[in-house]
Amino acid sequence: MMLTLTLWGSLAFVLSFGFTLLVRRVAIRFGIVDQPGVWRKIHSRPVALLGGVAIFLSITATTIGILLSGDFLTAGEINLSHYIGVLLGGIILMIGGFVDDRFELSPRFSIIAPILAALVAIGFGIEVDKLSNPFGGQILLEGWHSAILVFVWLMLVMYTTKFLDGLDGLATSVTSVGALMILLLSLTVAYFQPDVALLSAVTLGALVGFLFWNVHPASIFLGEGGSTFVGYMLGILAVISGGKLATALLVLGIPLLDVVWVLGRRIRQGGLRRVFQGDKKHLHHRFLKLGWGQTPIVLLYVVIASAFGVSALFLQSREKLVALLILGMIMVLAAVLLVQKDRHV
Repeated sequence: MMLTLTLWGSLAFVLSFGFTLLVRRVAIRFGIVDQPGVWRKIHSRPVALLGGVAIFLSITATTIGILLSGDFLTAGEINLSHYIGVLLGGIILMIGGFVDDRFELSPRFSIIAPILAALVAIGFGIEVDKLSNPFGGQILLEGWHSAILVFVWLMLVMYTTKFLDGLDGLATSVTSVGALMILLLSLTVAYFQPDVALLSAVTLGALVGFLFWNVHPASIFLGEGGSTFVGYMLGILAVISGGKLATALLVLGIPLLDVVWVLGRRIRQGGLRRVFQGDKKHLHHRFLKLGWGQTPIVLLYVVIASAFGVSALFLQSREKLVALLILGMIMVLAAVLLVQKDRHV
C-alpha cells in the first residue's frame, strides 16, 4: 500500500512541478499576471497567475492514470461517477478562475463557478450519509440533508482558502496539511480507506509540487481558480472519507474563524454589500503590519494546522468538539490582542 501511495503521489508531484513551469510561461506570455500597485497587494513585482491550473492538471492526469491501471480508486465505496463529478467541478473552477483572473470579475459573478462546481459534485453522487454525533451514536442524513450539507461545506472551505490566499504559499501550505491529515486518518485501522488515502496522496503530491514555486518569494500565484480549487479538493476529501469534516475543520480552524471574524466586522460596518469588499484586516495581514515576515507567518499557520490536525488522529468525536472550542478561544484571544496592537502601530 505504501509503495502505491508513494509512486502515484510522486507522479503527481513531478507533474505539478513541471506543469507549474509551463503554466507560468503561458500566463506571462498572455499577460495574466497579478500586478502590484493596488492598495491590497503586498508584492512589489508582477507575478504570474493561473497556478491552480497546474495543480488541477496534475491531479486529473494522475487520477485518470490510476483509474486506467486498476481498481485502486474504485475498490471501496467511491465509484467512477464520483471522480467524474469531482473533476468536472474542477474544470468549472478552472474556467471561472481563468475568466476572473483575466477580467477581474465582481464578487457577484466570481461566485458562480464555485456554486456550479459544488452542485456538479453533488449531482454526481458526492454525499454524506452519516455523521458522528459528538454526544454518542451517529446522525443519519436523508438525501436532501446531505445535498445541503455538502453544498454549504464546499462553499465554506472554498471561500476559506480563497480568503486565506493572501501570502506566498499560505493557502497551499495549509491545504497540504489538511490533505496529509486525511491521508494519515485513512490509513488508520479504525478508518482504513485505501482509495481515499490514494486520492489524498495524489492531492498532496500536486500541492507540494506547486508549493515549490509558490513559497516566498513566489514566482506564481494560485489565481482565483486555484485558491478555490485547493479548498474544493480538501472539502471533497473530507466528504468522501466518510464525513470527516471535523478533521478538516481543525486544520482550517484558524483561517475559517478569521473569515467569520472579518465577515462579521464587514457586515457591522457596511451591511451585506460590504461582505465581499476586500481589505487588509485578515489575521495574516495584521501579523504583516506588526512586522512579521511572510515565511514566519506561513510557518505559524502550518504549525497550528498540523498540531490540531494531528490531534484529530487520536481524538474521538466529543474530544474533537472540545478541540474546536479551544481553537475558537485561541482565535478570539489572538484577534483581540492583534486588533489592540494594530490600533497602536
